[in-house]
Amino acid sequence: MNQNEIARRSFLTATAITAASYSRVLGANDTIQLGVIGAGDRGTYVMTNFQKNSSVHVAAVCDIYSEHIDRARQKATDAKSFSDHRKLLEEKGLDAVLIATPDHWHSVVAIDALNAGRDVYVEKPLTLRPAEGPRIVKAARVNDRVCQVGMQQRSGKHYLEAKREYIDKGRLGKITLARTWWHGNGYHLRRAPASLQNKPSNLDWSRFLGPVKWRDWDPQQYYNWRAYLDFGGGQVTDLFTHWIDVVHMFLGQDVPKSAAAAGGVYAYKDGRTAPDTINVLLEYPTDLTATFEATLVPGIRGEGIEICGTEGRLLIDRRHYEFHTAARGAQPVIVTAEDPDMTFAHVSNFLECVRTRQRPNADVLIGHRSAQASHLGNIAYMEKRRIDFDPQREEILPF
Repeated sequence: MNQNEIARRSFLTATAITAASYSRVLGANDTIQLGVIGAGDRGTYVMTNFQKNSSVHVAAVCDIYSEHIDRARQKATDAKSFSDHRKLLEEKGLDAVLIATPDHWHSVVAIDALNAGRDVYVEKPLTLRPAEGPRIVKAARVNDRVCQVGMQQRSGKHYLEAKREYIDKGRLGKITLARTWWHGNGYHLRRAPASLQNKPSNLDWSRFLGPVKWRDWDPQQYYNWRAYLDFGGGQVTDLFTHWIDVVHMFLGQDVPKSAAAAGGVYAYKDGRTAPDTINVLLEYPTDLTATFEATLVPGIRGEGIEICGTEGRLLIDRRHYEFHTAARGAQPVIVTAEDPDMTFAHVSNFLECVRTRQRPNADVLIGHRSAQASHLGNIAYMEKRRIDFDPQREEILPF
């Protein structure tokens, strides 16, 4: 063996030892030390679902707004406080992190956490831009980390039951259309409270912006960041990502070959850049189309998925599912969900995988593919054209 080969093997061994040293091998009775990065409404809520498991200890909390940290520490009284996620990741003994930042921080924080040897539970969508996905997948695989994306339908009992009983058994026949919709989601219409009209002294606006170009303090862009395409993908990545992921899970297709979209800011001329009304159409290689329809106007509300085939259709949402056979006169089968939320079940799956080192229900690659499909819809909307996509290379084809 030559000196170069000896040096190379020594380097690889040292690298493996260093990476392994970041994370303990957990036994069945060991406490899982959790760090929370992003302690807003969603982050604090998901944190409480982690705390329902007695084996979890929230050891650290990070946010750019200290009011959020104070609120989270009411539920995690001995957690250390951080305003910079990099400092949190330097803490010894952390096993996993929950990432619930705005979307534009997901890839940076997730990659930093994975490279630091932490297992990661990250809220959806996994990414702000399609190119970020493969980099996060690579970081998870190279560091041998568990990475769960917060698409909780993957852990929902009635979703799994409906798939097993009606999709896997072929009872819908040839499936050609998956319709999805999510109307009247008021979270995208939130107005910043009076307390934020002037920037609080304990809120780091520069850190919030991070990789996004500078702009002066804007309470609405901070408080309702989902309405601005610099920070997120609007209703498409916030809502459609959940539903298209169910379509992917049910039908085994997760890379579209084309995307088209139409919509705009039709009703709420409040400076938002994400459309308040949007229609997306995706086409998949196996003679399948999937659609998404959403509007924020109050005239229509509700959300759901309808899988349509030659022998019947399956309607499903977070509360129930219905199977309607194409046979005349047959009564539909209706099943109510045990837990419409499913967050706790999804968190529990992640914690189990932290111990077993198995891939979780919504593994990072799954999360990338569902975010990617949503991004294609947004790109088609912004470029006002049909997007042709190579499913093999996962690249947008030249116009």
